[in-house]
Amino acid sequence: MTLRAGAAYIAGQLVGALIAGYTLARVLSFFEGAPEGALEAAVTRPAVPQSVAFGLEALLTCVLMFVILRVATGSKERGAHAAFAIGATVFLCAAAFGPLTGASMNPARSIGPAIALWLRDDLWIYVTAPVVGALAAVPLCKVLALGAEEPCCGPLEEEPAEE
Repeated sequence: MTLRAGAAYIAGQLVGALIAGYTLARVLSFFEGAPEGALEAAVTRPAVPQSVAFGLEALLTCVLMFVILRVATGSKERGAHAAFAIGATVFLCAAAFGPLTGASMNPARSIGPAIALWLRDDLWIYVTAPVVGALAAVPLCKVLALGAEEPCCGPLEEEPAEE
């Protein structure tokens, strides 16, 4: 992925999350029978101390990114098997750690509802920890792939020069 494509992808995720957060808030405001705090249920909040939540979120994201790098990059892309492996990883992380941290593993997932409700107290965890975890997965993947014919992940590609 090029840097430009990566920036566009991140921007798209953030815009989509913000639209979803505000849409959910607006839709729920039309329902008189909607439970109080229904939208607050979508906000990712830790049930453990912030330092523990940060570490767990970074670890969960590292595990998820490691799986993605191993099954869904380059010539190793495994189609339906990759989709199953990634989906199963998300499910297991959410099932095991969702009650403790919300198992966001994606800043955009937490940003949308938090901004829509203006609840920013713990948002820093869910923005920074996934970045730290994803960045940690790359060298981990490379170290564990030593001796393999093809590395698990390559460097960012440069934009092709326009002619």
